[in-house]
Amino acid sequence: MPEFAPLKNDLILRAARGEKVERPPVWVMRQAGRYLPQYHVVKGKNDFFACCRNPELASAITIQPIDHYDGYLDAAIIFSDILVIPQAMGMKVDILDKIGPHFPEPLREPSELETKLNKDVDVLKELDWAFKSITETRLKLNGRVPLLGFCGGPWTLMVYMIEGGGTKLFRYAKTWLYAHPEASHELLSRITDVAVEFLVQQVVAGAQMLQVFESWAGELGPKEFKEFSLPYLRTISSRFRKRLLELGITEHIPLTIFAKGAWYALDWLADSGYDVVSLDWLFDPKEAVKIANGRVVLQGNLDPGTMYGSKEVISKKTEEMIHDFGGGKQGYIVNLGHGTQPFFDPENLGWFLKEVHRVGSA
Repeated sequence: MPEFAPLKNDLILRAARGEKVERPPVWVMRQAGRYLPQYHVVKGKNDFFACCRNPELASAITIQPIDHYDGYLDAAIIFSDILVIPQAMGMKVDILDKIGPHFPEPLREPSELETKLNKDVDVLKELDWAFKSITETRLKLNGRVPLLGFCGGPWTLMVYMIEGGGTKLFRYAKTWLYAHPEASHELLSRITDVAVEFLVQQVVAGAQMLQVFESWAGELGPKEFKEFSLPYLRTISSRFRKRLLELGITEHIPLTIFAKGAWYALDWLADSGYDVVSLDWLFDPKEAVKIANGRVVLQGNLDPGTMYGSKEVISKKTEEMIHDFGGGKQGYIVNLGHGTQPFFDPENLGWFLKEVHRVGSA
C-alpha cells in the first residue's frame, strides 16, 4: 500500500466517534454526480459503469464536488454504485438512460440461485477496479478530507436482483419473501458474505469511513424488517469488525447504516453495531435524538426537495434542522435525507453547505 498523506480535516471521523466538535461536519449523498456540469465533461461518452471501473475517471468525478465546494464539504464518497455486488456475484447489470438499472436476466425462481450466481465470489478479483479507484482517489485527495466507501444493504440488493430493476410494486421480491422464505434467507446470506469482504477490502484500499445503503428498507413492515433485513445488517457490522482485526487493522473505522423509510427501526438500528445511523426526511429530528439517546451518532436529514426552494427557505430549513438535532457540536453529521437529484442547481447546494457552516459554527 502507498503512503497516504495525513488528514488536514478529520472532523467527520471525530464526529462519527461521538467526540465533541467545533461544528457539525457535512457531506451529501450522491454529491458526485449529474447535477454538476463538470461531471458530464469528464464522463464524456462513457457509460456509467465504464466510469466506475476506470480509476482515473472515478477519482476525478469523486473529487469534483470537493473542488467545486472547496472547503465546505468534510468528506468525499467514492464514485461507484451499490449494484457492483450483484455484478461480482455473476449477474449482468446495465444502466439504461432515463430508466436506471436493468438486469437482463433477473432471479425469478429459487432454483436459479444455483444457475445464475457464482458460488464462490473472489471479491478481490471481481472488484479489483473498485479498490484501485479508492486508492487512487485517496492519493489524489492528499489528505484534504476523508474518503468514504459504501455498499448496498442485502435486502435492497436482493430486490434489484429479483425485480430486475427499479419497481413500485415489489411483486417478485415479495413473492420470494412470502412464498420462498428459505431461499430468500439463502440469497440474503450470500449477499451479506460478499458485502462484508467488499467493505473490508475498501478499508484496505484506503477508505476511511463506510456506509451501508439499505435503500428499500421502507418497503418492509416492522416484522419483515426484523426477519429479512436487520439480522443481515447486524451480521455485516459484527463480521466487518472481526475481519479487520484478522487483517491486522486495529484502527476504528466508522460504519454508517442508512435504512431509508424504516421509521420504526431507529431503536433497533441504534443497537446494531453501527457508529452512525443516517435518517431520511420522514424523521422528526427531536424524536430521533430521544430514541437514539446517545447510543449512535445521527446523520441527515434535510428533504432533498428543499434545494428547489429559495435561499431563504434553504437557510430556514437548515437552521431548524441543526437546532432540532441539538446544535451539531456532538452526535450529529449533516446530510440530506437522500441523494442529490440531476435537476439541482449547484449554487443552491452550495448555499446549503455555506449555511451549515454558518449555523453550525455559531
